Amino acid sequence: MQVSSYFSALALGSAALLATQPALAQQKLVPAQSEVQFTARQMGVPLQGHFKKFDAQVSFDPAKLATSKIAFTVDTGSATMGSRETDSELPKPTWFNVPQFPQATFQSSAIKALGAGKFEVAGKLSIKGVARDVVVPVTLVQNGATTTASGVLPLKRLAFKIGENEWADTSMVADDVQVKFKLALSGVGKF
Repeated sequence: MQVSSYFSALALGSAALLATQPALAQQKLVPAQSEVQFTARQMGVPLQGHFKKFDAQVSFDPAKLATSKIAFTVDTGSATMGSRETDSELPKPTWFNVPQFPQATFQSSAIKALGAGKFEVAGKLSIKGVARDVVVPVTLVQNGATTTASGVLPLKRLAFKIGENEWADTSMVADDVQVKFKLALSGVGKF
């Protein structure tokens, strides 16, 4: 009798979980319309790069920000700056150390509405084994069935051990890096 009750509870719990899944499953990243870029400065000259592979898991309800969540992953090995020489350096231990840390991650902890489609998303950013609390400014724009989340996050590369040893000299490569993102999402409700 106890086993039967356990399985009944498990079945009910599974049904309840599955009932909530369609709302979450409908919110998806549209990779072809999304991009993650970064700008660094080497000897004062801005250098542009981007990541070719990234993903987002979004459960966003503007009416329920307390329960909304955003998780984001970037494959650090997909970083490119358009030069074979630079691209071959980025995966090495001095920079992203891709063999040991193949992904950078962001996990939200709180979302705050600022009005007019603007939000602040607080959370933990982990790059190269270093986790830091960050607040990401995000602007949402809806166009038909697509919601685009965009923003710019300024980072200090040395806080995440990006560019170690001789590359820690900020007179060669500046400490400040701008990460610019545009993430197209489907399935976000009207706000």
